Amino acid sequence: MNELLRLSARGMARAIRERKISSFELVQAHIERIEAVNPKLNAVVQLSAEHALAEARAADAQLARGEIKGLLQGVPVTFKDAIETEGIISTGGTLGRRRFVPREDAVVVRRLRTAGAIVLGKTNCPELGWAWESDNLIYGRTNNPYNLALSPGGSSGGESAIIAAGGSPLGFGSDAGGSVRFPAHCCGIASIKPTSGRVPRTGHFPGPGGTLDALWQIGPLARSVEDLELALNIISGIDWRDAAIVPKSLGKSDNVDLRKLRVAFHTDNGIVAPEQEISEAVCRSAAVLSEAGAMVEEVRPPAISETYEIYRGLFCADGGAGLRGILKSAGTEQVHPLLQQALELQERHGMSVADYSSLVARWDKFRSAMLSFMENYDVVLCPVCSFAGMVHGSTYDRLPSFSHTMTYNLTGWPAAVVRAGNSMGGLPLGVQVAARPWQEHVALAVARRIEEALGGWQAPPI
Repeated sequence: MNELLRLSARGMARAIRERKISSFELVQAHIERIEAVNPKLNAVVQLSAEHALAEARAADAQLARGEIKGLLQGVPVTFKDAIETEGIISTGGTLGRRRFVPREDAVVVRRLRTAGAIVLGKTNCPELGWAWESDNLIYGRTNNPYNLALSPGGSSGGESAIIAAGGSPLGFGSDAGGSVRFPAHCCGIASIKPTSGRVPRTGHFPGPGGTLDALWQIGPLARSVEDLELALNIISGIDWRDAAIVPKSLGKSDNVDLRKLRVAFHTDNGIVAPEQEISEAVCRSAAVLSEAGAMVEEVRPPAISETYEIYRGLFCADGGAGLRGILKSAGTEQVHPLLQQALELQERHGMSVADYSSLVARWDKFRSAMLSFMENYDVVLCPVCSFAGMVHGSTYDRLPSFSHTMTYNLTGWPAAVVRAGNSMGGLPLGVQVAARPWQEHVALAVARRIEEALGGWQAPPI
């Protein structure tokens, strides 16, 4: 792998500004890496090579004139195929949109372009994002760079795979149940789901609104935790079309004193017992934080064991009516087997208006109980998932295993993921760091300490 590709996005931007490398050289190196690994991974589904190189030349010319455009000037980035990009096919993984070319960028894309980033391409995802793996009828399935027989996770699995393999330094996905966090776990990189209301979702397909609106956010994925903070500073802030956005400032992780933090950690959420290696990764990370001076206690929020029942209920409440409406509006008539399984699950667990009202009341009590727990703690450290290694096609056989990430979609809190070791089989093992609402900087400070102590990203054997 070209050594340039091992740099963080922040490091790449610094090297470009200091004229140690050119944007053209950097973008070309990423294109060559994608061309080398993508035949095996099937992670990048739209590569905008010529346009990206033209933008790189323009960035170099700007810098030659002394024009500083933004924090990511000349740095290539990628986007999950659910995030719309002007002039680049954006399908959301569904057949009805296989030729859809947006006329404008999603808000997050526009903000990144304003910061000088160069759109390199789009990455694979499951149909409409409704799976914890990345496979659809347009592009097929994406493979894990650490083991090509396995999935990189989902729904932002194309992002996690190509970032881990060195084909992109920074990417953006969306998370309604773990979709930026679980792929980061599978591919040994870092990611964060921001607080609900932090990042605008205008230009994402499916779009914001509806009964599941409070569950999901757009978030960054990268090989280093420092890049997550950089990205959040660029993409956060008020948007006059996404009604859920709150104009709340971001804190700085450098201002967090780990010695003053109270950390609660657990390995078992009372729903699915984790594999031993998963538990060991969490305990290893807890020890790192204790050594850093934090007060660390093994305890879990009592309400957390309700996660799966509440999440599944919300996911299925309308019996699939909303999902079928999205498919109809997209012009999709044939769906992927994974999405068909989702529809069948919804049909089995649909409910009456009265039952839905009771479920929402239960959800409110859950959020209140979780928040009360955090009166005494700053951070919850826990697994991302109960297992290492996602088998293709197994999403709906293992739904309860994803309850660790579902918890923080239900609460709306920020939750970061960072690599904390390897399995005996050589697969990455991530841990999850959740913080109080609007405390992304605290989650990132903790994740960065774990990254520093346990090594973070390691290049895959591809």
